[in-house]
Amino acid sequence: MSRRGDIADAAIRTLAREGMRGLTHRAADREAGLPEGSASYYFRTRQALLQATVERLAEVDSADIRQSAGVAEPLGRDLGAFAEAATALAARLLTTGRERQLARYELALEATRRPALRQALVASGALIRDLAAGWLGAAGVPEPRQRAADFTAFLDGLLFDQIAGAGARELSRAELRAAIGALVTAIAGAG
Repeated sequence: MSRRGDIADAAIRTLAREGMRGLTHRAADREAGLPEGSASYYFRTRQALLQATVERLAEVDSADIRQSAGVAEPLGRDLGAFAEAATALAARLLTTGRERQLARYELALEATRRPALRQALVASGALIRDLAAGWLGAAGVPEPRQRAADFTAFLDGLLFDQIAGAGARELSRAELRAAIGALVTAIAGAG
């Protein structure tokens, strides 16, 4: 891992633990165990540090999606395999990836006030939607780009409700699979 990656990972952990106000160059240095001034050397401005954090989240998320699917290429025509891969990803993001999700929520709220950060989040989100569109298109789902946007919005909402929302209960893995499977069935028939 590079020094830049170490700092971005430290920023993710700091955002998850302390929120947007707690993320400073010094806080990232402390979290990464680096000498004071390291983060500001690599990322001169707060915007540069936030941009690096968004890019790191996208990088780790893309790898996580591919790992959840077990392949780097589309899953073919098997929508059940797609639903299983999405369930595995959701379960991972609710457990070992929870910190990343919390950081992402902090960044998303901040992006409503920072156009440059918003652009970075939109660009990183496009990578995820493109992966989903490829898988849905390979499965023969009509309008795969639109359905991928719908699917990722649903999954984002489900994750938010489980992590930070007013959800009345935690979903079990089977309940997650049922919810995701129902959406995949619905979007497969949309058109």
